[in-house]
Amino acid sequence: EVRLVESGGGLVQPGGSLRLSCAASGFNFDVDEMYWVRQAPGKGVEWVARMNAKGSAKSYADFVKGRFAISRDNAKNMLYLQMNSLKPEDTAVYYCALRATPNSSQRGQGTQVTVSS
Repeated sequence: EVRLVESGGGLVQPGGSLRLSCAASGFNFDVDEMYWVRQAPGKGVEWVARMNAKGSAKSYADFVKGRFAISRDNAKNMLYLQMNSLKPEDTAVYYCALRATPNSSQRGQGTQVTVSS
């Protein structure tokens, strides 16, 4: 059974940083590309970042380019998202996922990120 557990969210001031972590289990983590997606209040799920299985290729949504960095440690079955220069519009629940548009079985329970002064 796929299990993805996110952590690291919280309340941060604009311009601040957070590092999200995702612990993966129940599948072959090192052969799957992984995603971070988010959902803001009243909005749909949007893709944030993607990394291939080996960690050699990554891509980002335009609204986070230059501010966020995705990484993974296949030895530890961990996925990370370093978020810098956070903006109020980054406020959302962030999910670690197996797809860019995941169903409930393809993502974790999420971690809340709130950017506010």
